[in-house]
Amino acid sequence: MLRIGCHLSSSKGFLHMGKEAVKIGANTFQFFTRNPRGSKAKEIDEKDVEAFLVFSREHGIGQILAHAPYTLNPCSKEEKTREFALMTMEDDLKRMEYIPGNCYNFHPGSHVGQGAKEGIRMISETLNQILKEEQTTTVLLETMAGKGTEVGRSFEELQAILDRVELKSHMGVCLDTCHVYDGEYDIVNHLDEVLEQFDKIIGLDKLKAIHMNDSKNPFGSHKDRHEKIGEGSLGVDAFERIINHPLLRGIPIYLETPNELEGYAKEIALLRQLER
Repeated sequence: MLRIGCHLSSSKGFLHMGKEAVKIGANTFQFFTRNPRGSKAKEIDEKDVEAFLVFSREHGIGQILAHAPYTLNPCSKEEKTREFALMTMEDDLKRMEYIPGNCYNFHPGSHVGQGAKEGIRMISETLNQILKEEQTTTVLLETMAGKGTEVGRSFEELQAILDRVELKSHMGVCLDTCHVYDGEYDIVNHLDEVLEQFDKIIGLDKLKAIHMNDSKNPFGSHKDRHEKIGEGSLGVDAFERIINHPLLRGIPIYLETPNELEGYAKEIALLRQLER
């Protein structure tokens, strides 16, 4: 059975997100750790967390995915921007331990003209400062579309970051279908070959989550504009192949399509119908 969910608002707490997930046929979900454009995080409500943990066990909600704010850039030219990313991510990982055993995803960052090699060094340096041996959260690098000076468009760049991280067992990758297609990995016509590349360069054991999004733009556009499932350049057939691929079975899927809850419910139902 597909482990599938969507992005939910965390404003009303974990229990509310769990109930919303169940209502739309999901058995996992993604959420922002704080305002995606800001910095302040709500205080953790321990009673809400306890109620959510009970609810999630009762309703089979599996691995959930926290998403770092988009504003973080651990490879910025500006030292204060890098420090802000480090402090925010460090705080997020402490907070994640209230719901142990889950994942935390972030966009690696943009090197803003310093070059990918320097960006990779800075990102891995940040990770080496924030990762703790005792943490139960797995930190995920997201595959990027290659817009501007983004680091992480290629599997090689992601692996270069992972190579420099000391606590490798605490790291993984989240594959975004829109991003990789926009970033010149043809998962529509050559899914097997792309997965073979991923396995050879990074290792499929590191693939811990999938962001399932169609794309508003054509192959290799480097634009990063998500579309509803089946309404973009990837198409329904591609998603049917992805969810049924033997190498991808069991990996949690998170929808980030331009939808409200009703739209997510329809997409989850569609993908469940396509599952063989």
